[in-house]
Amino acid sequence: MEKKSIFKGVLFVAMGASIFGMLATFVKLSYRDGFTTSEVTTAQFVLGLLGLLILNGIQTKTAKKNLAKPTAKEVRILMLAGTSLGCTSLFYYLSVQYINVSIAIVLLMQSVWFSVVVESFISRKFPNLKKIIATSIVLAGTFLATNLINLDVTLDWHGVFWGLMAAASFTATMFTSNTLATHIPVLRKSLIMLSGGAIIVFVFLFFAQIGPLHFDFLKSLYLNFTDNTEHIKPFDFSIFYTYGFVLALFGTIIPPILFNLGFPKTGLGLGSIISSLELPVSVTMAFVLLGEEVIVIQWVGIILILFAIVLMNLPSRKNKLVPEFISVKK
Repeated sequence: MEKKSIFKGVLFVAMGASIFGMLATFVKLSYRDGFTTSEVTTAQFVLGLLGLLILNGIQTKTAKKNLAKPTAKEVRILMLAGTSLGCTSLFYYLSVQYINVSIAIVLLMQSVWFSVVVESFISRKFPNLKKIIATSIVLAGTFLATNLINLDVTLDWHGVFWGLMAAASFTATMFTSNTLATHIPVLRKSLIMLSGGAIIVFVFLFFAQIGPLHFDFLKSLYLNFTDNTEHIKPFDFSIFYTYGFVLALFGTIIPPILFNLGFPKTGLGLGSIISSLELPVSVTMAFVLLGEEVIVIQWVGIILILFAIVLMNLPSRKNKLVPEFISVKK
C-alpha cells in the first residue's frame, strides 16, 4: 500500500475519533440546560437519520453505476445489529448523567478488553500472552484513571453500571459493523443500522419520559432505576435546534463516515490505535469546557490504557514482514 494512502486513512480515523470524543461534553452541557437523556438521544438519531437520508439520496443520484442493494434478510440483520448503536449512545449518555465525562469515557474504553473476551469465546481459543498483558494494563490504567486509588472518591454506581453497559454494546457494534453486509455502500449500510438504533431510542423515550406521564405503573418502574423525577416531563422540542444538530453531526453522521473511509486504508490494527484518540480528546474537552478536575494520576492511567491499545495491535514477530496495520483486504 502506498504511504500516501495510509496517511489519508490515519487522517480520516484521527478526525473521526477526535470528533466523537467531543460528543459527551456537548451531552453534559445539554443536561446542564435541563434536557433529558431521552430528548438528547431522540434528537441525535432523528436528525442523524435525516442527514443520512439526504446523503444517500445525493450518492444515489451522482453514482456512475448502480449501487448494491441489501436483501430483505440483510436489512433485518443490519437493523438488529444496529440496535447496539442505539444502546451504546443511550447507555453512554446515561453514564455521563451521573459521573464525570472523563470517567465515563474511561469506562467506555473497557471495550478494549471486552473484545478480547468475546473474540476468545467465539474462536474458542485462550487469549495469547500479549493480549493478557494488554488487558491487565487496561485494568490497571482504569484503576488510576478513575482515581479509585483515592479512598475519598465515591463513584455513583448508576454511572459505573451504564458506562460498562455502553462498553459492552460498543463491543457488539465493532464486531457486527465489520462483518455484516460488507458489500453494501457505507452510507446505505449506516442508514439501515442507525434505523435499528433509533428503535431502541424511541422505546426508551416512551418508557422513560412519555409513558410515565400517563401511566403510573411506568412511572414507578422508571423511578426504581433512577432518582431523576424531573426527567418525567413533556418532551422539549427545542433540543432539535439547540443541541440536536451538533449531536447528530458529531455522533451519527461524521464519525461513521470518516471511520469507514479510513479503516480500509489503515487496516484494523493501526485504525484501532488511532481511534483511541477519542479518550484524551474527550478528557481534554471535559477539562476545558466543563471544568472537570483531572489530576496527574488520572492522566497516567489514560496513558496506560493508550499504551495497552497500541500493544494489543502491534504485529507479532511472525508477521513482522507484513505488519497487520498496513494489510488491506482485497
